[in-house]
Amino acid sequence: MKIGCRKIGAGEPVCVVAELSANHNQHFDEAVRLIHAAKDAGADAVKLQTYTADTITLDCRNEYFQIKGTLWAGRNLHDLYKEAFTPWDWQPKLKKEADALGLPLFSTPFDRSAVDFLEQMNVPAYKVASLEIVDIPLIQYIARLGKPVLLSTGASALKEIEEAVAAIRAEGNDQIALLKCTSAYPAPPDEMNLRTIPDLAEHFNVPVGLSDHTLGIAAAVASVALGACVIEKHFTLRRANGGPDSAFSLEPHEFKAMVVAVREAQQALGAVSYEVSEHEKASRVYRRSLFVVEDVKTGARFTEQNVRSIRPGYGLPPKHLGDVLGKKATRDIERGTPLKWELVE
Repeated sequence: MKIGCRKIGAGEPVCVVAELSANHNQHFDEAVRLIHAAKDAGADAVKLQTYTADTITLDCRNEYFQIKGTLWAGRNLHDLYKEAFTPWDWQPKLKKEADALGLPLFSTPFDRSAVDFLEQMNVPAYKVASLEIVDIPLIQYIARLGKPVLLSTGASALKEIEEAVAAIRAEGNDQIALLKCTSAYPAPPDEMNLRTIPDLAEHFNVPVGLSDHTLGIAAAVASVALGACVIEKHFTLRRANGGPDSAFSLEPHEFKAMVVAVREAQQALGAVSYEVSEHEKASRVYRRSLFVVEDVKTGARFTEQNVRSIRPGYGLPPKHLGDVLGKKATRDIERGTPLKWELVE
């Protein structure tokens, strides 16, 4: 599958997505700066969220709409989303800004009206948020468009993931990537369970990545070793600017460090190989070998005192030590001479 021109899958460079979310703090110019900073930090794509407070929840003050047990505990859902949403009239402008930079921009819709709006923008892909994985009608509506779908799996049971994937495939859409996610903000490293990534890939036969809400970059880099094809991370210009998501977002220099580490990690994985690499060849000569370490006269016997296994590797391999001990020297040998077969009687 692709996001714009960016291929997603095994053997392809990891696609790193900068999630802008609410980190614009309701300033359009800040959102534009975020897109440019994401490009400079090495992001392969940027992502928005498309909802309003009224399309995602209800303006109601009873206990059901009070947030508990998260970073936003004590707040009302409607109030939080009213603060955090990205104004819809900005989004086509932000896409043009990203397009001009060669940076694919897509979004997470939270209802059908958001999907219709994003289709008018001609976004290249759709993301389904973890907590929407149970909204099968919404997932079906997205899937019918035939575009790539990135499905986050936070707080989901395997059966729920199976139902969501089946719903997409039932619409004739097999452009699916799953994102392992821990829906905690921030997510503690000991709850990430990154080993789920290869299991998801095997179970569903789709590319799998990571939607990462940890505070650092270690989980993102580690996920590469487990086969992550996509990494999504929240992005902010400065955590000190505040905002609903700033506490678990990366600043540009941190995001750039993550991208560099992800690229290096993927390079380091390489392939199964027992060949000596080009840069190793120069080191082989410094392996151990048998050297004469005391002056030896013609006819004198080789002993553990006058022959040793030391670096560098110009003499016989150390495995031959037992073969030469007790044998006689064919000529006078000076200390520091590599031991060769022609020196052994």
